Amino acid sequence: MPTKQAPTRQAITLKGSTNLVTEFFKYAVNTILFQRGVYPSDDFHMVKKYGQTVLITQDLALENYLDKILKQVNKWLLTGSVTQLVLAIISKDTRITLERWVFDVNLVEQEQDTAEPRQPKPESEIQAEIRYILKQIVSTVTFLPIMDEPTVFNILAYTSESADIPADEWVDTDPLAIEASKSQQVKLRSFSTDVHRIEAMVAYRYEG
Repeated sequence: MPTKQAPTRQAITLKGSTNLVTEFFKYAVNTILFQRGVYPSDDFHMVKKYGQTVLITQDLALENYLDKILKQVNKWLLTGSVTQLVLAIISKDTRITLERWVFDVNLVEQEQDTAEPRQPKPESEIQAEIRYILKQIVSTVTFLPIMDEPTVFNILAYTSESADIPADEWVDTDPLAIEASKSQQVKLRSFSTDVHRIEAMVAYRYEG
């Protein structure tokens, strides 16, 4: 009798990983903007994602702005051109940087000449790791300083020199750093696919 083979799990492709990472950035940015009060809470609505409820903007201008950025980030991820994304929250009045949410983008090392190839990572495990990061972003309100002033945000992308950069959409800019003597940093969880590894941290201004 012919035996039935157990189905083998397919390794996630570069394109599949790129789409997962891009989608993560979309929900991470929305979560940060909501939790840190950059936009009014009424501008967000709840959706189910990663097995939990997340908040996403319904402000059309913001949605279009983020979509435009994420489309370019997706292209850079496909070509391995982006190394870091930063969401900086800035005081609207003084233009001082209050927080920098940093996401390092690394390529997962592929093992060469091993007798047994590494097993593909289940998507359920990837989604669980993403879920933990988003929960951690929500929990940061317990230790981040209260921002009782109007704020704006900027998204910075650090790319390789060979990256194709649309001149009409992206410009060289100030890194919006926080002075070392006034900066506190907290490392957040990471997540990885078979192709990418994302390391997250937040730096915030602390005057104490």
